Amino acid sequence: MEVMKLLHQDSRNNEIKLLPETLDDLWHLYNLIDEKDLVFAMTYRRGEEKPDKLRPERADKVRMRLGIRVHKVEFQESEDVLRVLGIIEQGPQDLSQHHTLMLAVGDSVDIVKPEWKPQHFDRIKRAITSSEKPSIVFVAIEDTDAVIATAREYGIKEYATISRNPGGKMFDSKSNEEEYLDEVVQKLKLVMHGELLIILGPGFTKEALAKRLREKGPGIAASINLQHTGQAGMAGINEIMKQGISVKILEDTRVAQETRLMEQLFTEIGKGGLFAYGDAEVEAAARAGAITTLLVLDKKVRTSTVDKVLRLVEDSKGSFVIVSSLHEAGRRLESLGGVAALLRYKMS
Repeated sequence: MEVMKLLHQDSRNNEIKLLPETLDDLWHLYNLIDEKDLVFAMTYRRGEEKPDKLRPERADKVRMRLGIRVHKVEFQESEDVLRVLGIIEQGPQDLSQHHTLMLAVGDSVDIVKPEWKPQHFDRIKRAITSSEKPSIVFVAIEDTDAVIATAREYGIKEYATISRNPGGKMFDSKSNEEEYLDEVVQKLKLVMHGELLIILGPGFTKEALAKRLREKGPGIAASINLQHTGQAGMAGINEIMKQGISVKILEDTRVAQETRLMEQLFTEIGKGGLFAYGDAEVEAAARAGAITTLLVLDKKVRTSTVDKVLRLVEDSKGSFVIVSSLHEAGRRLESLGGVAALLRYKMS
């Protein structure tokens, strides 16, 4: 698996050059680039019109390198692209004009920050080491529907849904099931390149799919793991993520780690134990040196309040985890205000 590359680091100018090589890397860049950063990348912009023409024609777009002062960053997961919006500060033309850098996999980017903070280096380290973790594809299947999804660093991404029409005469039912399973196998051949495969669901169709896959697509999965769940579809995949601790191959996935920590937090809340949530409670716990693990929603990590808490937690030898807002664990954390903590001791 390809991995984010650190191409250059200039500590004197606070500049780091990175090359994203997967969709996960774009997600890491989304969390790395902050408002007011200066970001350089190759882009397209219309060339300047020649002033000597009586009837100026619309100029063609020209490839050029621009540096823009960031106003906003948007992660377009559905389009596999990162949009960085801002004002052109350095480049051959149109200084002080608005522009949007469209960063895709394979586009190198230079980031200049006023200050590189611990959470920034943590993000780069995660991006570089994430390829060492198992890459997983899920098939949540029952007799009428199958959902194929992939485990990404930012959450679970649904890849395809296959539906079966079980109608028709009774003697057609066997061939109908075979066609349904074959269609799932064909979709898996398109998405899989030696990853681990988890087939899950409430009935026996998962066993039939595993058998069909070994017959029709041997070798496309590094291994096949069958798991019984009470539900199929994305609900079944979320169910297995919550059970992650019991499924060995899930233990190292980022989403499973975040899910387990949120389960632990809600367990502590349920028994009135070692927890804090919300800005005021968490900051008080951080000042008291009581935090073992700080949980921060990715959308909130850019705020000055969280930055202050992160520094306090690091000073007291605590750890922090930035939780993705694009999966269930993140949505649960958002319901608590976007910041929470597991504590060493109970606060009064």
